[in-house]
Amino acid sequence: MEKTTPRRTFLSKTFMASAGLALASSTSLVNAFSSNNSPFKGYNPFAEYKTDLRTSLVGKHVQVKGHIFDATGKNFLPNAKLEVWHLSPDSKKFEHRAILQTDSDGSYQFITDYPEREIGKMPRIYFRISKDSNSYFTELSFNDQGAFISGKHWEENHQLGDKLLFPTHTNFLNQSTFQFNIVLNNH
Repeated sequence: MEKTTPRRTFLSKTFMASAGLALASSTSLVNAFSSNNSPFKGYNPFAEYKTDLRTSLVGKHVQVKGHIFDATGKNFLPNAKLEVWHLSPDSKKFEHRAILQTDSDGSYQFITDYPEREIGKMPRIYFRISKDSNSYFTELSFNDQGAFISGKHWEENHQLGDKLLFPTHTNFLNQSTFQFNIVLNNH
């Protein structure tokens, strides 16, 4: 005669079902926090509010400053949130990231270490600008000779006109400074 233990079977099946539910929920939770609509690698919404991303005062640095404009390209956008990130120097990790906010004149400014470049690409800094329910992703690529915008950035920010749309660039000692203006359209 076979000895059955319905209580052990019940407990075993309950444990397996609970473990499966816990695993499924934790996977969903992780996916919810890690998923985003960023078209660029390395985006992480959990960054610190800071304007100095440098890890050392020695070495090459990049200073980026500019204004965020409203959809017309004529008015500054105060209190817009900027998230910036790039590859860390001598690394393939996106450990340089920060959150900052535009002031009452819609201006922003930060300084960081010179980014590592991805294979086949120039060094670049990625941006996410948001205010209210609008957000916009863009990038600024550069080298020692100048700064460059993507075709997508040109199309979506053309209302700034040539004078404000194209980034300007200066070099002094080990620091490159870029003026980079961005429009937050109503998407």
